This record gives sequence, C-alpha cells and structure tokens, in this order.
Amino acid sequence: MNALELSEQEIIRRNSLKEMQKLGINPFPAAQYHVNNYSADILKDFDPEKKNLQEVCIAGRIMSRRIMGKASFIELQDSKGRIQVYITRDDICPDEDKTLYNTVFKKLLDIGDFIGIKGYVFVTKVGETSVHTTEITVLSKSVRPLPIVKEKDGKVYDAFSDPEMRYRQRYVDLVVNPDVKDVFLKRTKVINSMRELFNSKDYLEVETPILQAIPGGASARPFETHHNALDIPLYMRIANELYLKRLIVGGFDGVYEFAKDFRNEGMDRTHNPEFTVMEIYVAYKDYNWMMDFTEEMIEKVAKDLHGQTKLMVGDKEIDFKRPYKRISMIDSIKEHTGIDINGMDDVQLREVCKKLDIEVDETFGKGKLIDEIFGEKCEGNYIQPTFITDYPVEMSPLCKKHRDNPELTERFELMVNGKEVCNAYSELNDPIDQLERFQEQMKLSEKGDDEAMFIDMDFVRALEYGMPPTSGMGIGIDRLTMLMTNSQSIQDVLFFPQMRPEKKAVVDSDEKFVELGIAPEWMPIIRKAGFQTVSALKEEKHTKLHQDICGWNKKLKMGLKNPSQDEVKEWLA
Repeated sequence: MNALELSEQEIIRRNSLKEMQKLGINPFPAAQYHVNNYSADILKDFDPEKKNLQEVCIAGRIMSRRIMGKASFIELQDSKGRIQVYITRDDICPDEDKTLYNTVFKKLLDIGDFIGIKGYVFVTKVGETSVHTTEITVLSKSVRPLPIVKEKDGKVYDAFSDPEMRYRQRYVDLVVNPDVKDVFLKRTKVINSMRELFNSKDYLEVETPILQAIPGGASARPFETHHNALDIPLYMRIANELYLKRLIVGGFDGVYEFAKDFRNEGMDRTHNPEFTVMEIYVAYKDYNWMMDFTEEMIEKVAKDLHGQTKLMVGDKEIDFKRPYKRISMIDSIKEHTGIDINGMDDVQLREVCKKLDIEVDETFGKGKLIDEIFGEKCEGNYIQPTFITDYPVEMSPLCKKHRDNPELTERFELMVNGKEVCNAYSELNDPIDQLERFQEQMKLSEKGDDEAMFIDMDFVRALEYGMPPTSGMGIGIDRLTMLMTNSQSIQDVLFFPQMRPEKKAVVDSDEKFVELGIAPEWMPIIRKAGFQTVSALKEEKHTKLHQDICGWNKKLKMGLKNPSQDEVKEWLA
C-alpha cells in the first residue's frame, strides 16, 4: 500500500514494525506460544494466601497502557477477558541491554498488538489481581489502530457503536465490545442444548445437499447458480425438509439437521438471505406430540442458558415454562378481526382484505390471502409463547390434512414476541395427495407467484415406496437466539450478516484540481490532506489549507517547494 494512502497512525505503526525488524525481532513469529492460563481463570482461581499461579504464561492483545518510567501497567485481553499486567524494566531486561523495555515496549509496541507474557500472579496495593512479568514476547504487530473505547466510572465513551461499522467489521466489534462475544457464546449453547436433547432420544444428526436441482420444502424464491461440468442450473436450498423425509422413508426413526438455508428475499430486523434452521423429523409421531416436544426443547434451552424460564425480551417479560397456549388460525383471525373466514373462497377473502385495509397482490391464492390477514391482524398480538394450529390446506402443501376437517391441515407455528419461531406438521405421506398439492402450487406459479413450490417428482417417488406417519418441525436458530439473548436485530446474532456494498466516496479527478491552479505534483499531498473533491477543498480556510499541505510535504519528505499563502488563496477563489 502506498504511504500516501495511509493515515498518520498507520504510517507510525509500519515504521515501528520496521524498527523491530532492524532490532532482530520478528513481528510475526511462526513458533507455537505455549499458553497455560487465561485471564478469567486467573482472576477466579488465584489465592494470595496459597500463592498459587506462580508460573503463568498468557497471551493476548494490549488494550491499554500506563507507562511510568521504569515500571508500567498494561491491560491484556485474551479469549476469556482482560487482566492487568505489571512490567518493570529490570525484570524483563536483567542484563545491561535495556532495549526490550526502553525501545520495544515503550516506543514500538501499540494498543492492539499481540504479546505473550510469562510471570507470576500477585495482588497490587490497591487490591487488583495482576500478572508480574518476567518475560515478554512479541507475537503479532497491529498496523491498523483499533477504535479507542474509553471507560470511566462505569461509563463508556467513544464506543464502537455504529451498526454499519459493527456488522461490516465484526472482527473489530468483537475486540472492543466484550458483550458481543457473549451473544455468540450463548448462540452455541442454544445449539448444544438442542443437540443434547435430540441425542438423548437417539435421533441421528445428518447432512443433506445445499446445492439442489429442485429447491423444495418451502414457499420462497431461491438463489440460482450453474454447474459448468453438468451444464445444469442448480439452486441454493431454501429448506432441507424433502431430503430429511427421504431418510425417514429409508428407515430412520428420527433425523435432524442444523442447516444453512438461503432465500432470495428482502432483509430486515428478522430476515437475512442466509440463515440457520434446525429441522427434525420423527416417525410414528403427529403434530400434537411435536407440540409437547417443542415445549420441552424451548424450556430446556431457556434453563440451560439462564437457569430459569422467565426472560426479558425488550421491555417484556416472557416465560418459556410449558405448557403454552394453543389456538387455531381460524379462531385467531376471528378473535382479532371479528370475521369468521371458515369456508371462504379467494373472492370472499379478497373482500375481507379490502374491508380490513390489507393490500394484496392479484396473484395471491387463498392460502396467501389468509396468511396476509393473519400476519397483519393477529401475529403481533402473541407475546407469550403460543401455538397457532390447524392452518388451511392451501397454506400447507407438505402437510397432512386434518383428521377432523379436510379443509385444514395438522400444522402449528410457535409465536413468541409477535414473530414466528418454528413451524411443524403431521407430515403428508400420501403420494397421490402430495402430487396434487404440488400441481396446485404449479398453477399458482403460472399465475405469477414466484414463491410457489416446484414439483419434486423424486420426492413423490420416495413417498410411493411408503413413508410411516411422521411429524416434522423446523425452528429458526437466529430468531431463537435473538429471543434468548434479548437481541433486537438478526444482525446482532450473525457473525457476518449480509450487508449492502460499501458506499464509495465521491472523488473528483486530478484534472479538476489542476484547473484551480494546483500543480499536478501537489495532488498526492492534497489527497493525503483529506480532500477528494474540489467543493470540499473550497470549504477550507486558505491559512489552514496552507499549513496542512506544507506539513504533509515535510512529513512525507516530498521535497516540493511550498506555495505561498496567497497562492493557496487563489486556488480557493
């Protein structure tokens, strides 16, 4: 990278790196560094009376420094937290040569650098557990400065809080905002808790294809790609349902998968085009059993994470203790709108939408119209965990018809805090009925519904060989983690959420600056001083501009003849 493209701090750090190399210190050593302790464990386990932990070896980033002559304090951050480290000149430089302390530590090391510390644990006069250093090793030089987050009396200043920057540079967010790491540790605990329950029941964890010839298992728009060798289109999976049910056909009693799915749809607080779901299918069960099982799973996750079932989500207290309320979709719509839609056709449902001021597309069939009514008028009312059951058959092309009402299906969704968290069925295992449902979806597709399901004839063939009565459930891991960590956006629980491309700054050509009378050889300095457009340059006072560019000329050792203040004033006229 050209020095003219670097900030002043970046130039200083690169110079420090070169100085280290001149002293024979490799700023990026390859050898293993043998860590035997971590900050949090030291703070928890050290006992001053026992004088344990007298040979510790820790490693991490320098996060703050207090240099006081021959003795200094730093704050070291490792993967488990932060700890104070005490460093003295004569301890790390016992011989005549004091370069390691006087030059390397005091002048060439920076906040953000990785170092290794060997020493022993003690308690300072003010009662802070610290590591007294006997040996220091440079492990990695940071050539770009971290954002400085200051904290005093429990208040944080200059926090790295801009969501755009936090999500785009998650690696920085994790370093300077300690609470962020906790969210992702809890996310892993959510998955481990669920996996523990499934494994205890001898269900098998499996993997199914991400690239699929037919994107099935949900109503959603897929991402499309192309396989060059086979010269065929392929799709990123929108769900893993149909492959998991093939495994039930193949003889497994219970299978589950934590899967990445992809849907070419909008982005908001609860949607990301790439997301994680868990789907589980268990033979010889129905949706009533699955509701009980889902309650058991959610309650277990809450207890494993928090030791209790009551959690704050935003300003609401939500209790995940089972059992949960259960209400049919038809009854829910009747309860919140006063309208009984039971038995209505799509013409009547359009009139209902019009009456309720719900905008719908002409391509929407009966199922989507009902879905819009429920989403607009009912969904947001369910704060405490609630099972919405018995969906109309048009909304559920993979679900078994209700045993008591063929107009409905044996399906439920779990609503929490006004959002769907999971979706489950008594699975359709009648191959003739399944093919007819697929064909109905094709008719919707022909009418312009780009989220209608594809026909998967191989899945129909699998059902023709016979699938036992089965119940399946899918749950969004991202949304469940949002609930369990009180996070307001799906972007807060994804390490690397999808982002819009970074906006490129407007930059005028060099010719536009030259037209002002600026010599071309001064353009690198003009750019270095932070002026990328003529309009920005003209907003600057000529005295300040003169001072800045002359300073950069000297700092960068360009050797150009400085213009006079009057010449600079003419540029801005």
